[in-house]
Amino acid sequence: MEHHSTETGRGPGETRREHIAVEPDRCGGKPHIAGHRIKVQHVAAWHERLGKTPDEIVAEHSELTLADVHAALTYYYDHREQIDAELRADEEFVADMKANSPPSLLVRRLS
Repeated sequence: MEHHSTETGRGPGETRREHIAVEPDRCGGKPHIAGHRIKVQHVAAWHERLGKTPDEIVAEHSELTLADVHAALTYYYDHREQIDAELRADEEFVADMKANSPPSLLVRRLS
């Protein structure tokens, strides 16, 4: 398991905690917040595209710490081209799926 630490999360009596992990069998092998299934690209999108502050992200995802969010943003800024490309690829995949899928049962019933 590859870990990228950008914050140590050390407090009195605490051991070092890695914030960002890259594991082939978790989150599609994409960088994510260690111990969670929240990808760095999710945090980046919330912050960059939706304009949420780190505090707002933590308020909406109480399982995360402020250090987790800052670590994810640090990782994003250090790997911006890669993560932006992953976001674009995911958006293209969704658009292709929508374009090539038949109308939902609900839409068919309402028509």
